[in-house]
Amino acid sequence: MTSRLTSEFWVKAYLARLRLMDIPAFLTARGDASAGAVLVKINTLDGNAEAFQRSYDLEGNRIWAPLSQGTDAEVEDALSRQRKYDPDIWIIEVEDKQGRSLLDQDGLSG
Repeated sequence: MTSRLTSEFWVKAYLARLRLMDIPAFLTARGDASAGAVLVKINTLDGNAEAFQRSYDLEGNRIWAPLSQGTDAEVEDALSRQRKYDPDIWIIEVEDKQGRSLLDQDGLSG
């Protein structure tokens, strides 16, 4: 049996890893501590942004799938719609001109 990390634990670990890389990130919505879905918004500070959600690929592996991409306002609208649909989600906003999220690194990628 595989044990799963709680959403709150994963979010805290992710924010800590971003801090270690000097990448500013903020928790903009706090979800269910044990099982809330986590969405990550990448703000490139040029008026554009993209958001990702955890999903599964065709082989059943966990991945970060695009949820929305466009202007910061368009992505915020998409996140607001998700929040209305599911009030238990966590939303993390990463601010990085290079668009770094670290979501492709070991332990975060899936």
